[in-house]
Amino acid sequence: MSPKAKSPAVFVDRDGVLIREVNYLKRPEQVQVLKGSAEAVAALRKAGFKVVVITNQSGVGRGYFTLADLKAAHARLASELRKRGALLDGLYFCPHAPDKACACRKPKTLMLRRAARDLKLDMKRSFFVGDTTTDVATALAAGCAPILVRTGKGGRDGKHPAKPAVVRRNLASAARWILNSGV
Repeated sequence: MSPKAKSPAVFVDRDGVLIREVNYLKRPEQVQVLKGSAEAVAALRKAGFKVVVITNQSGVGRGYFTLADLKAAHARLASELRKRGALLDGLYFCPHAPDKACACRKPKTLMLRRAARDLKLDMKRSFFVGDTTTDVATALAAGCAPILVRTGKGGRDGKHPAKPAVVRRNLASAARWILNSGV
């Protein structure tokens, strides 16, 4: 890849996509990587994609857990993935409560734009795998192809009318679809 070439990415929502959905995950021991997720991350990275977690974590802003608790949970996630041969290229989170006027909370795109800048990503060749219509709306606003998975909330949140490019069973199935897409 030339020094100016940008990499494609697969942005992944954390809860319900990469790990089991836990209402306001507070403790590292609550982190449970979903079956096939680590293998999907490893396969995507092997194929040349950067894999980046993008997650709203309003529990910090609501006072349900601290930033230190969140960082401990993310360290556990990284450790669990590493045990299974997978690494993340980045992890971006919004700690703000929904009533705060921040620029980072999905469906706004600041987290993705920061990742694109930091990691030199080509958004037009990138995908966003999520379990909510908010994730789909975020992907579309950022110029990525949205993939909705049926794990976690499975798109039942109904907050946005945005439609995904494709619907898959889980992250592993989404990764197979991406790898066969020819990007």
